[in-house]
Formats: sequence, structure tokens, C-alpha cells
Amino acid sequence: MATHLALAAHLRGLSVLLADTDPQHSAQDVLSARDGPGPVCITGTRGKLLTALFEATSQKKDLFVIDTPAGAVEDVTEAIVLADLSVLVVRPTLLDIAGMARTFSIVRRLGKPCAVLVNQAPVAREGVEAPLVKRAMRALEFMKAPVAPVILRARSVYQTALERGRSAEETPDKAAAKEMAQLWDFIQASLTARPEVEARAGVA
Repeated sequence: MATHLALAAHLRGLSVLLADTDPQHSAQDVLSARDGPGPVCITGTRGKLLTALFEATSQKKDLFVIDTPAGAVEDVTEAIVLADLSVLVVRPTLLDIAGMARTFSIVRRLGKPCAVLVNQAPVAREGVEAPLVKRAMRALEFMKAPVAPVILRARSVYQTALERGRSAEETPDKAAAKEMAQLWDFIQASLTARPEVEARAGVA
């Protein structure tokens, strides 16, 4: 998701630095497969994110995106501290939400802005959400989690597009492209609503 958001910003003319702190370096692999210009990606920055942020500032980047390891609560704290917005990505299952709750508690203790993004949800049928999505939304409401107004559906294009270093917005899948465009609009609005923000965003 960090890579999709970095690409969304790039497609809109922003200069983006993506810090890939995941040991698998999947973001770097994705962007290295891209044909043509794209976000700049640096790796192995866990514990050195402040230096990476200074680098983004010195290079006059418009956006600094941090891709953190899934489930590694200890590894995301530095990213949360530095981020102007943490995006907590969760699938609509109670097990995933329980895992996300630990990160959410850190965000709340630090008093940092965040948004919970529901990802890989079944497509709603005739406008009606699947029972597991309804349960997930109730659980998030009970946690008083700030849920993003966009739900990303379980679409294979989100994975297959990345295999070629591309965003879902660069594919013929109009539904996925619309979801990503709406998500980017929300992220951008969340960042620009804070006048002190220069050009940073964390994705946890």
C-alpha cells in the first residue's frame, strides 16, 4: 500500500522519496521493475529514519513515505513519531484488527494523527457490505478508530500491477483506479489540512 500511495503521488507530479524499512525490501523490488520514472526508493532505513527525512527535505521532496514491516510493532514506533499521518492498513477480519490494535494504541499514546484503511475487503453486492466487513466496521467503531472513507476491495490488480512496478491507476481496471484515486484524495486532504506540514507522510 505504501508503494501504491507513493505512485499515486508521483502520477500527480509530486516528487516522492519512499523509505522501505521492510527486511524483504518489496517496495524496492517493485519500483526497480518499473519502466520509466517513478518515486525514489531507499532501503534499510529502520533506526535511521530521521536521517532519511533530512535527506528528503534536502532533496526538496514533496512527500516522504515510510513502508514499515507488517506486524512489527517495535519497528514502527520511530515511523509513527516522525510521520504527519500514519495509515494503518488492515484486512476486515477480527484477527487482523486485533493485531492492528497494538499499533493503534501506540499512535494514540503518542497523540499522532492516523487513519485506518480497510484493505482486501469483498466487493459489496448491490451496495450491501459482506457480514465480515460489517463486523470489522463495528469493531473499529468500538475502538474509536478513525476509519478512512475509502475501502479497498479484494482485487488481484493491486498485486499484479506491482509486479510491473505500476499502480492500479495505471491499469485498465477502472474500479481499482477509482479506489486509489479516492484514497489519494483523502490522504492529500488529511495532510494539507495541517498547515504546519511541509511534505511528510508515514505509512505504518
